[in-house]
Amino acid sequence: MKATQREAARRHLDKKLVPLQNSDAMVRPPRGWIKAIREALGLTTRQFAKRLSLSQSRAVEIEQAEASGSITLESLRRAAEALDCRLVYALVPASPLEQMVEERALEKARQRLKKTRHTMALENQSVDAADEQEQLRQLTQKLLARPGSGLWDDD
Repeated sequence: MKATQREAARRHLDKKLVPLQNSDAMVRPPRGWIKAIREALGLTTRQFAKRLSLSQSRAVEIEQAEASGSITLESLRRAAEALDCRLVYALVPASPLEQMVEERALEKARQRLKKTRHTMALENQSVDAADEQEQLRQLTQKLLARPGSGLWDDD
């Protein structure tokens, strides 16, 4: 994928994720969504189990697995269908994707320039602050423009 396509994809995803970024509405209830919705609908575990075509004990296990975070997506999907719900699955970044990439590029550029600065200091050469800032800006832009720049490699 070219850098411009990747940037466009990031911007598109960022726009889609904005409603979820600062939303506490999507935080799982302490006992899980399955149990919360089942109880809100007034279904017993026996009735829920029947909708799942499972035993009552297995239905309870599914609720417990969701509450503990060990449920599979397939089980969650089946439970959602049994409750006449739609499963919505998303990974919500802590900050916008574009910001994450820019911060990472800046961090990598600083690391690379730090190595260069050390070598130049050993050779009794130095760069003034304005030149160093410009080099940092240029290297950051270069890292952002090149998909294979090792942006996410740990050095």
